Amino acid sequence: MCAKPVGPANASGCVRVRGAREHNLKSVDVDIPRDALVVFTGVSGSGKSSLAFSTLYAEAQRRYFESVAPYARRLIDQVGVPAVDSIEGLPPAVALQQQRGTPSARSSVGSVTTLSSLIRMLYSRAGSYPAEQPMLFAEDFSANTPQGACPQCHGLGRVFDVSEASMVPDPSLTIRERAVASWPMAWQGQNLRDILVTLGYDVDIPWRELPQEQRDWILFTEETPTVPVYAGMTPAQTRQALKRKLEPSYQGTFSGARRYVLHTFTHSQSALMRKRVSAFMRASPCPACAGKRLKAEALTVTFAGKDIAELSRLPLLALAELLKTVATADYLNQPDEAGAVLSHAQTRQARQQRAARGDNPHAGGADVRHTPNLSVEKRLAAQRIAEELLERITTLIDLGLGYLDLERSTPTLSSGELQRLRLATQLNSQLFGVIYVLDEPSAGLHPADSEALFEALQRLKQAGNSVYVVEHDLDTMRRADWLVDVGPDAGEHGGQVLYSGPPAGLAKIDASRTRHYLFNDNLPAPRQPRQAQAWLQLEGISRNNLDQLEVAFPLGCFSAVTGISGSGKSSLVSQALLDLLGEHLGQARSQEEPPEQSLEDEPNQTSDGWISAGLEHIRRLVPVDQKPIGRTPRSNLATYTGLFDHVRKLFAATSAAQAQGFDAGQFSFNVAKGRCETCEGEGFVSVELLFMPSVYAPCPTCHGDRYNPETLAITWQDLNIAQVLQLTVDQASQRFAEQPAISRALRVLQEIGLGYLRLGQPATELSGGEAQRIKLATELQRLARGATLYVLDEPTTGLHPQDIDRLLVQLQRLVEAGHTVIVVEHDMRVVAQSDWVIDIGPGAGSAGGKVVVSGPPAQVAACADSRTAGFLARALACDREIT
Repeated sequence: MCAKPVGPANASGCVRVRGAREHNLKSVDVDIPRDALVVFTGVSGSGKSSLAFSTLYAEAQRRYFESVAPYARRLIDQVGVPAVDSIEGLPPAVALQQQRGTPSARSSVGSVTTLSSLIRMLYSRAGSYPAEQPMLFAEDFSANTPQGACPQCHGLGRVFDVSEASMVPDPSLTIRERAVASWPMAWQGQNLRDILVTLGYDVDIPWRELPQEQRDWILFTEETPTVPVYAGMTPAQTRQALKRKLEPSYQGTFSGARRYVLHTFTHSQSALMRKRVSAFMRASPCPACAGKRLKAEALTVTFAGKDIAELSRLPLLALAELLKTVATADYLNQPDEAGAVLSHAQTRQARQQRAARGDNPHAGGADVRHTPNLSVEKRLAAQRIAEELLERITTLIDLGLGYLDLERSTPTLSSGELQRLRLATQLNSQLFGVIYVLDEPSAGLHPADSEALFEALQRLKQAGNSVYVVEHDLDTMRRADWLVDVGPDAGEHGGQVLYSGPPAGLAKIDASRTRHYLFNDNLPAPRQPRQAQAWLQLEGISRNNLDQLEVAFPLGCFSAVTGISGSGKSSLVSQALLDLLGEHLGQARSQEEPPEQSLEDEPNQTSDGWISAGLEHIRRLVPVDQKPIGRTPRSNLATYTGLFDHVRKLFAATSAAQAQGFDAGQFSFNVAKGRCETCEGEGFVSVELLFMPSVYAPCPTCHGDRYNPETLAITWQDLNIAQVLQLTVDQASQRFAEQPAISRALRVLQEIGLGYLRLGQPATELSGGEAQRIKLATELQRLARGATLYVLDEPTTGLHPQDIDRLLVQLQRLVEAGHTVIVVEHDMRVVAQSDWVIDIGPGAGSAGGKVVVSGPPAQVAACADSRTAGFLARALACDREIT
């Protein structure tokens, strides 16, 4: 039964939604105004993204694709058809989400914003060319094109190779003792060593004692001789077998260590293999282009005394200053290289003279000359291009991104930075009459940068567009024209529109979880900061914009690291601290699957510096980030937390399972013996529809249950294994109340606000915030194992204030248990509840990277030099007002 529509009485300027049922939405009817800033809010998992993105944007995109030619439609990654009865008054929509897309080192700030195209045009049309230098076109200034890329490094800016030191880290070992560490492990490595015995090399003396000529051949030869191999024989026995021409075990083909490493890295389909051999490779700046990625001819062209690589590496703030002088009218009146200002008539005459000589300025032949340096033609082109560049760069600076440079690769950017880059592009596109749907644009943004963000959203609205924002930021809610509050709770307990109207009206909605925070009647009480048990002292820290930084973290406390976007917080905590401490503890940075390796990937940076004190007080390091808990639907909440292992053991222990001889593996959908073979445990099959998006249908054999009939016949408390996976955490908590190991895991998930998730919820359906809380819950359910340091990078991203309060309770509980918690954070309510604050800045990029102030929250709030202080003072003042 449809609910009564919520929204304005006059719906002529509205988007009218009827019967929205996407995900957990309960046949929602709502009217939402156009030409307004509308904020969709509600607790995490309430259904606000399902309404804004999965319904409104998805339907707008579907309607647009209906107008696209069927053939072209096949080339576009389309979303499915949303579950909704009707949507009226829906204009075209543009989504600005925090999805990263396919990371590539060749994708950069310049390419995402298309500013690099203008820079290349600037150099082509207005650059200073050496004498006799032919004209170059824009493509000649791109490292991503064959005509522009450096021929030696193919536009990467670096070359990769191996050395004796990298492949033989311990020359005291013999070849038999695996001195050549870069060779494969197990049989293949033994095969190569046996081949060397056949070839007459001594594999039983230390590597360093082999003649250099032999060492070089073993490592660097491109020869691939095939020789008889006598497996298991000693060198002496092998020599005798060769002498007697005995039948060998097999014929083996040799591959030099360097050849094996490079071939494996380039051709192996295994990410693990590529990751292993990449450890033996060393990247160095390309000697031909000095790391600038371009061919020599392109680098000889300058503008303002800089080649295009140097200009592209300037921070946007510095680039804007350079362009300001070019964009002025006075630039046209500068003298040419002969000291005179050419008139337009003189310019035409010069052009006619060049044409008479056959010098076509628009051809690419070797004898073509470009227009004279500083000619009116060039200055006019430079001025107009600089004006366009300056306008677009100013938008990026206004959004707090002035510390970035055009060469910065997108894999190194945060999701918030990427979304703001896309927002700036839209601001400059001057579209009219569309709906912009944004996913938490304030994510990763310091409060000092929020004003510029709000002005950007207002500019989109004033240009005649509708701005729909999914947001948890309270200031953005207060300044919105319209609020759509979804809830009241998460999952099956949400999915209703509680309120749709101006912000002030939400105060009257008792069921809303947002109103308590929006109107400052549910703020945490101030607390007395804890005293440090000891100090973790870091010195000489250099990484990104950090330069010889010294900083101390109190142990046994809850610390917050603050600073404006790009100040160096994550470089300090999520990179340098984790690297140095992880190296000391012998812990890998990540236990997840290795990322795909490519020669185009940025080389792994290292953190310089050391930990001078406090190491003896830390036994374990736990980084908790927002990366997915798995890359496929086979990874889910139950499998990641480990509780599914206990569930499967319960089923295997039933009398019915024992009678059938089933073990715990029978109840895994990843094991052949228990899963449905039609869908191989996926639960669905893909249906290709050619001109339409592919759809996923329940498996016709198991109907989505994932298991074969024999496995599904086994029940525990009247539930089969597939039905257990369909339970929510809240439901499962009741079912497994008498099972301590399972109950403990479920209780922690409930306490951290994830009771609405299904046990079998695929990892691909979880938000970054949900993934991070699942990781934290997985740690919390484990018994404490000595003093642990927990590191979280912006843990409140994607969280409603109510969920933030739940998260704070868990973090404070960890500290009370004797552990240390360090968070990188922009939410001042969280910072106000910490014991110690380290503020990094004062600015971003090269203007940051320093400790501005550190101390208890009240001390930092009083620092005049800190851009965080004023916002923290407000949060502390609110706390005092409540008490």
